[in-house]
Amino acid sequence: MRRVIPYGRQTIDDEDIKAVVEVLKSDWLTTGPKVEEFERAICSFTSAKRGVAVSNGTAALHTAIAAAGIGPGDEVLVTPMTFAASANCILYQGGKPIFVDIDPDTLLIDPDQVRAKITKDTKAIVSVDYAGNPCPYDELLEIAHERDLILISDACHALGAEYNGKNVGALADLTALSFHPVKHITTGEGGMVLTQNDELEAKMRRFRNHGIDRTARQREADQTWFYEMIELGYNYRLTDIQCALGISQLKKLPLWLERRREIAAKYHDAFRDLDGIHALKETPGGKHAYHLFVIEVDGKPGRRNKLFAELRNKGIGANVHYIPVHLHPYYVKTLGTGMGLCPIAEEAYQRILSLPMFGTMTDEEVQEVIDAVKGSVF
Repeated sequence: MRRVIPYGRQTIDDEDIKAVVEVLKSDWLTTGPKVEEFERAICSFTSAKRGVAVSNGTAALHTAIAAAGIGPGDEVLVTPMTFAASANCILYQGGKPIFVDIDPDTLLIDPDQVRAKITKDTKAIVSVDYAGNPCPYDELLEIAHERDLILISDACHALGAEYNGKNVGALADLTALSFHPVKHITTGEGGMVLTQNDELEAKMRRFRNHGIDRTARQREADQTWFYEMIELGYNYRLTDIQCALGISQLKKLPLWLERRREIAAKYHDAFRDLDGIHALKETPGGKHAYHLFVIEVDGKPGRRNKLFAELRNKGIGANVHYIPVHLHPYYVKTLGTGMGLCPIAEEAYQRILSLPMFGTMTDEEVQEVIDAVKGSVF
């Protein structure tokens, strides 16, 4: 069977396995002490004040939107250059996603376009640190403060990214993280919402636990059975088993981030003068976390698809991130979106290609990718 270099993958070692086994032998498999330990560890790493662990990145986005008070009739500005969950979470609460076009150099949400799309019904902005590149937070925060909007950062690509020397987890009002296997660290599935606001934290803790005011562990400690459901919530809890894995993974994150940046530097050097290929620019003042390394294939439509096919035939697990959300059939059918709404995103989609990028990728694998791209006729 031919070996394939994937676009992303998890790395699990014996220490990770040992941490999980210890929890499996303990009294608490869920709603136990490892959840709080993981939340504290992520907060320490990101400089966030509060963290609420949830079952996946989509749950993190939904929890953030709910904490922001989004409901029927509320508009939320969101980039189309993202996974569908960034906009779906708005629909879950009855809100309306308003798609905002992107900067052509970084493919991040364009602050000028944000300003142009604000109406009296706008309640929040969902920015996305696409590929791990931090958004221009100073401009977005200025807009949010001027117009009394909540800024929600979808940083599911960006654990470890920085903007003007600050970790992305401590910049927005609410920040969503993902711990899916292709992300920087994994808990299998898992996510977290970070905030500096105690009131938002309390709302999110209830929301992830059916809207109930006290957890099973709290009731156990107080020797009581009594609890009350005070609002409608969901079962978005993350288990102690998964949190133990996350705690172990987090210890290795600095080295993996360093390695991702080394790989990115090799790619940048290799493709800098390659005709027909260019890499995305980084945000001024930003420190990229490189969840993805995205190139753009210049020229006629279809060249990207040809390069994708050639790389796949060579065992290079190239991918495309993403089809703009407003072009998905569901959005076209239910919201009436379509071509022409965000022309920069639509044009970029025809050119973008994600190359393999993960923290334990070897120099030999990196060179194999570079050689495959340079050797392709597209």
